[in-house]
Amino acid sequence: MAMAKIGNFDDWIDLFKFWQDDIGLQVSELKNYKFDVKLGELEVPEIEFGHYKGQRKWPTIMHIPDQRIRDALQNLIIFQGDTEFASVEQQRSLLQNAPSDYDLLSIYRVMAEEMRHGWQMSYLLVAHFGDEGKREAEKLLERRADEHERLLGSFNEAVENWLDFFAYTQFIDRDGKYQLQMLSTSAFAPLSRSMKPMLKEESFHLGTGNNGLLRIIKARRIPTDIIQRYLNKWVSTAFDLFGTDQSSSAQWAYVWGLKGRFDERTNAQPADERKLNEHARELYRQEVSGLIERLNQHIPADQLKLKIPSEKFNRRIGIWKGQTFTVDGEPIEREKYKDYVASVTPTAQDRAFLADVFKERDWILEKKVDEKEREWLAGPPSGGNAVS
Repeated sequence: MAMAKIGNFDDWIDLFKFWQDDIGLQVSELKNYKFDVKLGELEVPEIEFGHYKGQRKWPTIMHIPDQRIRDALQNLIIFQGDTEFASVEQQRSLLQNAPSDYDLLSIYRVMAEEMRHGWQMSYLLVAHFGDEGKREAEKLLERRADEHERLLGSFNEAVENWLDFFAYTQFIDRDGKYQLQMLSTSAFAPLSRSMKPMLKEESFHLGTGNNGLLRIIKARRIPTDIIQRYLNKWVSTAFDLFGTDQSSSAQWAYVWGLKGRFDERTNAQPADERKLNEHARELYRQEVSGLIERLNQHIPADQLKLKIPSEKFNRRIGIWKGQTFTVDGEPIEREKYKDYVASVTPTAQDRAFLADVFKERDWILEKKVDEKEREWLAGPPSGGNAVS
């Protein structure tokens, strides 16, 4: 997609509208959504960790004392923005076959807020990082998930159906919550201020995934072994999203005050700067395990219970990258591994079964749209302080 060079954020907005058209996003509920920049108040005005702890958070990049820190900061913003636009591309085909008005409204809201998050990150790039930032904001709209061009693996995976969507919003958006929370303590004030409105919106996405899976389980039309294979698909790639083990880039981001721990403000223990990604991944694993256990409470005793796949399974990043383990974490012969992974992630038979089940409306528990949700569709709240 050829794009003209942008000179200011208004030019980027024109490119954003072109991107919406280019990916076929013609739905009025999304085209007419009021996109804006939302900046919350700084919860903590001082830098909270790292070498510059105790100094005032930096209001512009000109206050940042080292070019390496500016480059690392820009990279964090680029990666976050890339995930937001990618998720919209992944989910857009589902708009034509929502199981209910409630689910259609839910996916409208999820996609609109993901676009707004990408809009927010692009604003930071254009407003603060000069010509290079403008170019990177353009590139956020040039890459395509369909072409496997997005920067992180999860965001090049296909979201083919509504079970995919609910598993995605439960597990991949939950990783997003962790990333946003870790950035909320950033020493760069505009990034830190961006996170509170984004986290508030992200909570709806997580609820959509959890509620959707619960409604599927309660309807008892989709066998839990099929649901398990979708969990295997998304949880394994979600583990990758936390980055490499003993990551030097994560360590420097912490030393420079750019990205804290998920529990930075509540964890009194000194950070192990060598294992920051591992710490976040383990907190995520514990949270997801609890969520799966709660889902299991609604599965009859004579049916297969759901479980979290091992952190060793199907990994493409980190110390388990390219190694061959089962979903239970047991070694498996390399020559058998490809077929094994295909058997424990969604299969062609699963997709055919789901396509048949989706023809009816009884595969998911009915849920009505309430007045609060209708109000959102009529005019979503701005939240934070909008920046024109």
